[in-house]
Amino acid sequence: MSANITVVEDEEALGALLEYNLAQEGYQVRLCADGDDALLSLEEAAPDLLILDWMLPGVSGIEICRRVRGRAEMRDTPIIMLTARGEEEDRIRGLDTGADDYLTKPFSMTELLARVRAVLRRARPMLAGDVATFGDITLDRETRRVHRGPREVRLGPKEFRLLDSLIRRPGRVFSREQLLDMVWGRDVYVETRTVDVHVGRLRKALNRRGDNDPIRTVRAAGYALDETYLG
Repeated sequence: MSANITVVEDEEALGALLEYNLAQEGYQVRLCADGDDALLSLEEAAPDLLILDWMLPGVSGIEICRRVRGRAEMRDTPIIMLTARGEEEDRIRGLDTGADDYLTKPFSMTELLARVRAVLRRARPMLAGDVATFGDITLDRETRRVHRGPREVRLGPKEFRLLDSLIRRPGRVFSREQLLDMVWGRDVYVETRTVDVHVGRLRKALNRRGDNDPIRTVRAAGYALDETYLG
């Protein structure tokens, strides 16, 4: 089960970046561009986590936070505030209003994702995303262990990250370039055929004689965890 996250951010580029990176982590994301849209969204359904910009057109982020905390069904919904206000007084005001965490712009996406995991781990431990399953495959991100059924699967660091990337979005086809970015990083030059080598190693580790191969190769496109494998 993945967490539902509502992001309220009026800067279009930052909003799109947040939506993309959270989706890559496997979260279900609803993006709102202003306070009024956010209030309508929150009336329709309460998210598992609210990421809220302080300065918004219309209703401010601090006012949304105050209203959320006034609703019984959302009183315990975790809130991360995003703001350009870095003064101690502003941070205290945000936290006193009901925010669980506070991040000052500009911030790194790596730090934001770490804060999201930490807040979810405290408030919604079943949704923190530390353990992922696909069929008889279990991947534990905290212990860095993988099992297929009762058998532990020994993976190298790159193979583990490849499987982690694929298991976040079962059925989705990832190109070799996308997998390179997710596993090796965007600032490292690695040939795309390197992905094929490591996918081969991952398959060898996962599969024993008679096992169905859960990894689907899509010619000229990339790789995916094959949803038909679950049947």
